[in-house]
Amino acid sequence: MIEIKHPQELARLRRLALAAQGLLQAQSHGRGLAGARKAINHIGYVQIDTISVVERAHHHVFHARVPKFKPAMTNQMLLDGDIFEYWTHAAAFLPIADFRFSLPYKHAIKSGQTHWYKNPDKKLMNELLVRIRSDGPIRSRDIETNTTKRAGWWDWKPAKKALEQLYMQGDLMVCDREGFQKTYDLTERVLPSHVNSHMPSMEEFAAHIVEQQLRCHGLVSLKGLTYQRRNAELRKAVKALVNERLAQHALEQVQVSSGELFILEAGALERPLPRLNNRMLILSPFDNSVIQRERLKSLFQFDYQIECYLPAAKRQYGYFCLPLLYRDEFIGQMDCKAHRKTSHLEIKSLHLKQHTVDEDLVMTAFVDAITQFCEFQKCDSVSLTKVHPKHLTQRLHSTLKSLE
Repeated sequence: MIEIKHPQELARLRRLALAAQGLLQAQSHGRGLAGARKAINHIGYVQIDTISVVERAHHHVFHARVPKFKPAMTNQMLLDGDIFEYWTHAAAFLPIADFRFSLPYKHAIKSGQTHWYKNPDKKLMNELLVRIRSDGPIRSRDIETNTTKRAGWWDWKPAKKALEQLYMQGDLMVCDREGFQKTYDLTERVLPSHVNSHMPSMEEFAAHIVEQQLRCHGLVSLKGLTYQRRNAELRKAVKALVNERLAQHALEQVQVSSGELFILEAGALERPLPRLNNRMLILSPFDNSVIQRERLKSLFQFDYQIECYLPAAKRQYGYFCLPLLYRDEFIGQMDCKAHRKTSHLEIKSLHLKQHTVDEDLVMTAFVDAITQFCEFQKCDSVSLTKVHPKHLTQRLHSTLKSLE
C-alpha cells in the first residue's frame, strides 16, 4: 500500500481521476454526436434529472466533456440504439453495449426478490402488454391525459404504475423521449439484434464493474465500486475480485490523509497524464465526477452538497449550486437560473474558495466558462447578484457587463 503524504502526490491522484473522467482535455472523446457516443461508453452512464433551473443534468454532463454537443443529441442516441434508459443509482442513460448488466436488477424485480412497487397489478400489466403488442408503442402522456374513461383505457394512476413496473422488470424499454414524456415499447422490438442479452454471472458482473469504474474514475474505493447498489452478493463478488487482483499485483492501493483507501491499476501513478491548462469547467451537481460526495471530499477536499432539497433558510450556497473546476481543483460553486423567456442567465451567487492560484487567471477562466455556458443555456445576457469574496464583485460586474 502506498501512503499519499505530499501535496504533489495528491495532485497526481487528482489528475488521474480527472483525466479518467475526460475533464482535463478539451476534446478527450471528440466532438458532437460521435464524441457524445464515445463519452458515455467511457464514463458508463449519464444521470437523468428533472430539475430545470439550468439545462438538464443529462445534457450538462455531455456538454462538460464534448465540444459542439447539443441537447437534441441525447435523444438521437436513444433513437439510434446507441444508449438505453434504465436505473443505476438513479434514472440514467447507459451504453447499449452494457445492456446485459441491467438484467440482474430486472430479474430481481420480476421475480419478487426486490420490489419497485409492492403488490403490482399483474392483470393490468398483462392488459397493457397485450395492447402495446397489438397497437404499438405507448406514450406515458397517453395514460396521464386520459381523464375521461374511454373504452379500453384505465385509471391513470394504476396504469402509470403498471407501465413503470413493466419497464423496471424489463418487459418494456423507453424507445423515444419528448422532454420528460417517455414512449414505451416491447423490449424485443426496441433492443438492437446485435446486443448481448444473456444474463451475466455474478463473476462477470463484478469484473464489468471493476473494469468500468477503474476506466472512468482512475482510482476507486471499495465502497465506491458498488455505489448505491444494494446487492449483497454482488458486493461480495466485487470485494473477492479486488482482493484477488491485489494479490496478483494487477491492482494496488493508496491511502490518502483522510484514511480512505483507493484502488488503482498497478503502475497507474507512473503513467503520463494530460497537462493542466487554465480552463474552468462549470459542472452539474449530478456530474459523474462529483456524485460520490465522500470521494470528492477525500480526494479534492471539496465538501459539496446539493441544497435544493433543503428548506431555503438552511441553504448556505443556493438552490442548485454548480461545482466549479479550475485546472485540477474544485474552487467554488455557482447558483444560477436560466430565464428562458428572456434568454437571460441570472447568477444568484458565486462562492470562490481561498486559493493560491493567480486571481487574474481564475477571473479570465471564469469569464470564458460563463461565455460558453450562456451559449449552452441559449442565453444572450448575464447578471451577477452576490459574490464571495466580496472584493471581486466590482471586477466581475464590469467584466460580465461587457459580454452583453
